This record gives sequence, structure tokens and C-alpha cells, in this order.
Amino acid sequence: MSSLSLKSILTGAALLVAPAALAGTSTSVPAFEAKIATARTSTSPSGTTVNRSEMSNALDSFWTDDWMVDANEHTYLGTKLASPTFLAGIDASAQDFLADFHELNNGMGADQLDLQKVTTPASQLFGASGPLASAANIAEGYMMSQAPVNNDSMLYGYGYVLAQGYEDLFWFSPITPAELEQVLSGRNYYGTPSQAEVAGAVAYLSEFSSEDERFYVGYWHSNLWGGESAGYVVASINDDRDFVRMVRVINWGD
Repeated sequence: MSSLSLKSILTGAALLVAPAALAGTSTSVPAFEAKIATARTSTSPSGTTVNRSEMSNALDSFWTDDWMVDANEHTYLGTKLASPTFLAGIDASAQDFLADFHELNNGMGADQLDLQKVTTPASQLFGASGPLASAANIAEGYMMSQAPVNNDSMLYGYGYVLAQGYEDLFWFSPITPAELEQVLSGRNYYGTPSQAEVAGAVAYLSEFSSEDERFYVGYWHSNLWGGESAGYVVASINDDRDFVRMVRVINWGD
């Protein structure tokens, strides 16, 4: 059976047992606020405006303190989303990232995702063969409860179905459709994908979504049988937030 890194599994298990009891705000909130304050300074890359990259960097504080986003942290971020004072000077894309992060990391723990491998060849699903189709493994599935898909349920589903060997993948991050295309276009283990492959993969990941376009990426590193490999996994969630489709790609290996 495949698994995530031990730290990822223990993190998810802790959230599943008692998400509200694990308050990490004493470390994560000050770190987040400090990064936002720095991003608002005139000497930051976008001046006094907080851009998407700066927001992403600040929100990483909620992962790197204890490798989880708990219920208290989720509540705190909700107050920021509702605060016109806080949102002033944050550009639209950065605000979207904050909203998407808040939705995906809802502090509810990991309800079970019934993820299953897709056996149809990727070349058929993408409508084109080549390096991307050769490097891809695909899975999809529905939630087995009424809870919406969140980061923890995706990590668990990925770990048991798509991960290979002792694999590190600590979290998924929201991405735009343009970023999704950029990730898929990158050179992988078999070469540089064709435009037809990339377009087909984007269409495949997009086919059950409409206006919301919930796309995510995570980066993995694996140790298996004395060798190493690394790559990424992109995921999409449907509008009802009860179905996930994932495409795992290997970038390099030895």
C-alpha cells in the first residue's frame, strides 16, 4: 500500500481526531501578519500592494509551523476575508488566493475520499500521446460523506492511491487555469509535452467544472527501492465540492 510521508499521515490523523483542539495560531498568525506587513511596504516587489505570490508566501505560515491548518486558523482567516480594512491594498488575484486557501483548508479534518485509479490510458483521455501522457497516472473519486473535499481528504486519498513508495507531499495549493497550463507544460521525465497534450489534460481536468475552476497543485518527492523520483500532482474539484480528479506526473527519477 502506498503512503505519504509519516509526518503527513500523522498530521492528517491528528486533524481527523480533534481538529478544533489543535490551535496553532500563536505561531502561525504572527508569522502570517509579519509577512503581510512586509508585503505592504514600499520596498516589496509590488510596492505597497500585496500580490498573489506574497499572499501565498504568507499563507505558507499556516502549514510550516506544525504542518496543519486547524479550525482556529481557518476561523482567523475567515475574519480577514470579511475585513475591508485588511483587504485594502491586496490585489484581486491575492484575494482570490486567500479565499481559495480558506475554502480548501477548512479545519474539518480528513473525511474519506473514495479515490480510484483511472485505467483508461492518459493518451486517450488527453486526446494526444507524448511525454505528458507517458508520465501521468490518474485517479478520481467522490467523498463518502457530506463533508466537502478539503486538503486533508485529498492528501489521504492521494497517499493511498497514487503515491509510490515513501513519498513526501505535504499540501495542495490553489492555482489559476493559466498556472495549471504552465505546470503541465513543463518538461517531465519523458520530455517536453506537446501543446495538444497540455490542452487535452486541461480539458480533462476542467470537464466537470464550470465557473469556479477549482485547480490545485502539490509537489512530491519519493524514495523507492534505493532510488529517488520527484514530480507534481494537479487536481480539480467539481462545483459541488464532492468529486476530485488528480493527475500525477513524474518529472525526474533515478
